[in-house]
Amino acid sequence: MTTTFPRTPKKTLGYNTAQVESFLAAARKAYDATDDGGEGAPLTAETIRHTAFSLHKGGYSPAHVDAALERLEDAFATRDRDRATRAQGKEAWLEEAHDLAQVLVNRLGRADHHRFSRVSILTVGYSRVDVDRFASRLVRYFEDGFPVTIEDVRCAVFRPQRGGYREAQVDVVLDGVIDVMLAVR
Repeated sequence: MTTTFPRTPKKTLGYNTAQVESFLAAARKAYDATDDGGEGAPLTAETIRHTAFSLHKGGYSPAHVDAALERLEDAFATRDRDRATRAQGKEAWLEEAHDLAQVLVNRLGRADHHRFSRVSILTVGYSRVDVDRFASRLVRYFEDGFPVTIEDVRCAVFRPQRGGYREAQVDVVLDGVIDVMLAVR
């Protein structure tokens, strides 16, 4: 019996194999589709980025599946960029990416401790110092070409902090950064 990914040991949690296989089959079908019409919402790089699977013992290795999802996200982003440039032209596509980048720089360039809204002191959010430090790197990336990779953004981790930045806001901005990086790749 062959499997798509290595499995975790029987007592270790891994991704639900049926969910992973079902998602990959849907992704293959969506990637090969010639138009965006059809059943349900279209599969995009962003939806792949937000895909999650339940865990169970002896499932697929999360590290291997996550690496495959990152490659799949890259492939869908390239496909989406190619389709959009054919439909609206390369200049319009780049202008759209530039506009999004400017919105991100405006947000990320705010003063330290004021880039995002904060959760209450009784709630845990992302460390303001960690996020501000990473945001400064991203501003340098956009403005000066400072080396930051998509992997750096995907793997950014921030310590928890009571009264820290609201996680959902930070995550949405980081998703936007990834979208711009994929768009201009």
